Formats: sequence, C-alpha cells, structure tokens
Amino acid sequence: MPLETYLIYLMAVGVFFATPPDTSQLLIISNSIRHGLRRSLWTVLGDLSANTLQMTAAAFGLAAIIASSATAFAWIKWIGVAYLAWIGLQLMLSPEKEGEVNASASASRLRLYRQGFFTSMANPFAVVFFGALFPQFIDPAAPVLPQLVILGATYIIVDGTILVIWGWVGLRAASALQRFSGGLVNRVCGTLMIAAAVLLASKDMSPQK
Repeated sequence: MPLETYLIYLMAVGVFFATPPDTSQLLIISNSIRHGLRRSLWTVLGDLSANTLQMTAAAFGLAAIIASSATAFAWIKWIGVAYLAWIGLQLMLSPEKEGEVNASASASRLRLYRQGFFTSMANPFAVVFFGALFPQFIDPAAPVLPQLVILGATYIIVDGTILVIWGWVGLRAASALQRFSGGLVNRVCGTLMIAAAVLLASKDMSPQK
C-alpha cells in the first residue's frame, strides 16, 4: 500500500470520528462517570473486539448480505436499540448509593466488557461501513490480507484512542457530579444511554457507522 494512500485513509478515518459522540462513545462516557476511566477501559476493549469481528465479517463479504437483507438489518438494529434503552432505564430507576460516582468496584470487568461488545455488535451499520470503506483503499495488484490488517489495525487504534478521550470527558464530568446527590449521576448516565438508543434508532438503512 503506497504511503499516500495510507495517509488519505488515515485522514478519512479521522474525519469520520470528527462528529458528536455515537452510541459506543456515549456508553464509555456513562461508564467512566460511574466507574472511572481505568475500569471502563474494559468497555473500550469490548467495543474494539466487536469491531474486529465486524471487520472480519466485512472481509468475508458478509457486508453485502447484511445490507441486502432489510429484515436481518432491522432485527439487529432494534435489538441494539432495546438493549441500550434497557441499560438506560435500569440506571434511571436504580437508587444511587453514597459514593457511587467513580465507584470503580461497582461493576465487574466482564459486565463492562459485555456492554461494550454487545453495544457495538448490535449496530449493523458497522459491518456495512467497513465493507464500503476498505475496498476504496486496497490495491488489487498487491496481496490483500496484509492491506486489510493494516487498515483494520489503524482503525482500531484510532477508534480506541477516541473512546479513551471520551472516557476522559466522562471522568471530568464525574468530578463535577460529585457535588450532587439524589440520584443525579444515575439519571445523567441513564439519559446518555437513552440518547444512544435514540441515535441508533434514528439511523436509516444507508451504510454508515
């Protein structure tokens, strides 16, 4: 892969992330507020694991199958919407314990990983997005697998960095919320999850994240 092609790809990925937070980013903000950034890195790991599987699916041509099957596409999408809304409602309705902000031991690593993984996997737009993005930067005259590894690894690094930055934003928000009580933290985090569900529900069938 020529260096100029890679730099254009890197710029394209950067522009893609220069948007308001999406579903996974809202999740990491919420988890960082409640559990701290360090523990919420398990959420980031879950998200990136799902992305890796989605890239693999795209590489095997499953992106076209998902994009062409409106029923499967809709089912994946609405399961994701329901999952995010369920997390949000749980948070909004659960009583807030004293010192819960940044209570790093209040959720298991597996639970945080699972939230990140399923939130990302429940987004059918990701596979279609990767299936549309990668071919634009692959040289068919060169071995394809090394190019896919480079493109995929680059995306994972950029995505992971962006998620950690949003997690830091959540950590800063937690510092401000420490002055409040009466369930405000859970309401804020629950609202973020409901917003993520609405964001996913509002997406149409076009290939996007």
